[in-house]
Amino acid sequence: MALLDVATAGLLLAGIVLAVPVVVLLVEIVSALAFSSPQRRRGDAKPRLAVLVPAHDEALVITETLLNIRDQLSPGDRLLVVADNCTDATTEIAENLGAEVVRRTDTTRRGKSYALDFGIRHLASNPPDVVIIVDADCALDSGCLPTIGKEAYETGRPVQAHYELLAPAESPPPRVGIAVFAAKVKNYLRALGFYNIGLPCQLMGTGMAFPWGAFSKVDLNSGELAEDLVLGLDLARAGIPPMFCPTARVTSRFPVSEEGSQTQRARWETGHLTTITRRVPLLLSEAITSRNWPLFALALDAAVPPLALHAMALAVFGVASLIWALLTGVTSPLILAAAIAAAFTIAVALAWQSVGRDNITLIELARAPAYAISKLSLYAQILKGKHISWIRSKRD
Repeated sequence: MALLDVATAGLLLAGIVLAVPVVVLLVEIVSALAFSSPQRRRGDAKPRLAVLVPAHDEALVITETLLNIRDQLSPGDRLLVVADNCTDATTEIAENLGAEVVRRTDTTRRGKSYALDFGIRHLASNPPDVVIIVDADCALDSGCLPTIGKEAYETGRPVQAHYELLAPAESPPPRVGIAVFAAKVKNYLRALGFYNIGLPCQLMGTGMAFPWGAFSKVDLNSGELAEDLVLGLDLARAGIPPMFCPTARVTSRFPVSEEGSQTQRARWETGHLTTITRRVPLLLSEAITSRNWPLFALALDAAVPPLALHAMALAVFGVASLIWALLTGVTSPLILAAAIAAAFTIAVALAWQSVGRDNITLIELARAPAYAISKLSLYAQILKGKHISWIRSKRD
């Protein structure tokens, strides 16, 4: 009997662990849809901006991005491109468009975080008021850079623009609709939900504005696959948690090729899941001990796994609870599984109704767990601690 109680308690504990990110997800989605975004009155400050563009072999896409950035800069602002281990015409294109270019060559320490650190050290000799990081394949809505630059300068906090990932304009790879929907939930609805109730947001890798002093509080040179996620958590630990700016938008597109799309998602999910398993429990403990509630909120948000994996984990727990109920007659885990599944279903349904209907049908959405199953080998590698190095996504 004691063994039965222990096994049941273990199953209930697993359910509680799964329930926490579901509750966080539901709170974020409901907050995004039920509350209005607070309006912050901006002053007349005109900070000196430096836009930093890390670029590794981006000759196919960087021209439009640099032209877009250049149109939003004022006299005295700077546009810096870090040509990171480039073997194509990225450097020449950037120089011809009037950008300041620094070349970085280091074939052993590869990844975006190293390029960002290199660029910040270059700017340190004549630091701007605000540094804005923009990826080389992005488009900016009108007024995006001045908006987030002023917000960062006046609040003294990092600012994340609304970052929207779009499907390729032509020949989208299979299942890209699921990826687009998941990105809208993560990068917009969840961030907006926390913003509406006064909580910080995760950094998303592009469209990020930093007051210059923020860089003295963190180590950019991390080499992490999810360098943006880790950077946001580190800034929250330092007392300057990032804030969301829903009125400024940056967009980019998923790669056209299936290979490129898979590489990109594998890199993101590997970095995210590695952060969940290795950092989040310690950060939650630290946040409680130090009463750093913005860090606590961000760590909870970081604990929410990718939607497809989340759905698959809940399905596995539900089946295990059903089998346990049939074998032992103990139904408490099954009741918990049903409650968690209902909350998750409500959250996803609300999100789909709000931002997903144009990208994915309900039938495609229902196939998300099967999509996660196709990536079981990747998840197994992550859980085993296998190192997955940074690889640039194929653009074409």
